[in-house]
Amino acid sequence: MEYFISALKQYATFEGRARRKEYWMYFLFYMIFFFVVTIIDSVIGTAILSLIYSLGMVIPSISIAARRLHDTDRSGWWQLILFVPLIGTIVMLVFLVQDSKADNEYGPNPKTVAV
Repeated sequence: MEYFISALKQYATFEGRARRKEYWMYFLFYMIFFFVVTIIDSVIGTAILSLIYSLGMVIPSISIAARRLHDTDRSGWWQLILFVPLIGTIVMLVFLVQDSKADNEYGPNPKTVAV
């Protein structure tokens, strides 16, 4: 949960790096909350809560994905590859699961930096 809150605190920070664990824990809690909101919406009979949640989480999701790509020594602009059907999703998934690279232009390796 601390990774999710940390990502929300860095709401629009597109600089720096995010470790694999930080990104995937954020994604896990994002999906859990989305399913809860969707269930609430289905009980109420609307889709407004899930729409509001999704729109509110767009910028933090793009932000943490950009920092994750920085950790693999890629620009955050690589997220645009998601607009390519199927292939873009596969390529992006491969990029997001790769291990951290050594120190690069985006900052020191977060694995070697003391927290």
